[in-house]
Amino acid sequence: MNSRLPLAAPRGREPFGKSWHAGELGLWVLVVAVWFLMPDRLGLGTQVLIAALFALSLDLAMGYAGIVTLGHAAYLGLGAYVAGWLGKYGWTEPISAALLALAAGALMGLMTTRVVAAGTHLAGLMVTLCLGLLLYEAANKGTEYTGGVDGMQGITVDPVLGLFRFDFASRTAYIYVAVWLLLSLLLVRRMVGSPYGLTLRGVRQNPRRTASLGVDNRRAITIAYTVSAGLAGLAGALMTQSTQYVALDVLAFHRSADIVTMLVIGGAGYLYGGVLGAALFIILQDTLSGINPVYWQFWLGLALVLVMLFMPDGLMGAADRLRGWLRTRKTRAMPVVQRKSDA
Repeated sequence: MNSRLPLAAPRGREPFGKSWHAGELGLWVLVVAVWFLMPDRLGLGTQVLIAALFALSLDLAMGYAGIVTLGHAAYLGLGAYVAGWLGKYGWTEPISAALLALAAGALMGLMTTRVVAAGTHLAGLMVTLCLGLLLYEAANKGTEYTGGVDGMQGITVDPVLGLFRFDFASRTAYIYVAVWLLLSLLLVRRMVGSPYGLTLRGVRQNPRRTASLGVDNRRAITIAYTVSAGLAGLAGALMTQSTQYVALDVLAFHRSADIVTMLVIGGAGYLYGGVLGAALFIILQDTLSGINPVYWQFWLGLALVLVMLFMPDGLMGAADRLRGWLRTRKTRAMPVVQRKSDA
């Protein structure tokens, strides 16, 4: 791969520098504040953080590598079952189990990349969809190993670092998942902010041009998709460890559809778009189902349609356009201010 390929990033999606933006720091201040100010909502907060990690994994594959997928739940489910098997059969240390689930997801991603990324977007879409459905049926039939529709039970998870037990209030689980999310964001942030990240954008936008310049397109996409699948497996492991239970639902199609929706809401290719989209989607789902347990899906769908109508590029895209508009106004106003000061 030619790491010096002079490709510019799309507007609003510039590579991240070494310093953190105020918005990034504000996000993590909010994550910490929730732990102190909303102790009775940490279970929901843990779900948001796990979904944010899952959305981050999809963003790397779809937003940066350009691989459209509707079967990303396959890697989520694999990671969940790997962590469940380990916890059920004696490997109860959580951190190493999460890393093994990450490795399992990455290995499966590496093995399936050529099939998923081959051909057109439509072909890749169908391949990922079929992969997810195949794993779902395999888990459904393999009752002896997965528990089938009853789910996998009897999972044991030791305290984190031998000190912090997973409790019903999710106080430990919330911090545990938040740390994993932070480490994953640092990894992806470094990837997309490096010359490799610019190369990956170039492969997504014009693969023929990058190939003519000497870039190994397949290698670039393979790296991104492997890391993406590994992070999805990690999200599945965290889901298992925080609940000590694996439901067959973890491989269901709606998992993949929901996470695509979250990413579209937040904005694909913006790194933090999936995080914001996951938070908005899950909080809306929880709030609306509490208000109207019967018709909450109608109101959720209506809210999402309105978001897409007025923010087609997602929340991050809307914020980017607003920054551009403010910057333009400031630039146009500067000569006027200068003339007044000279007078």
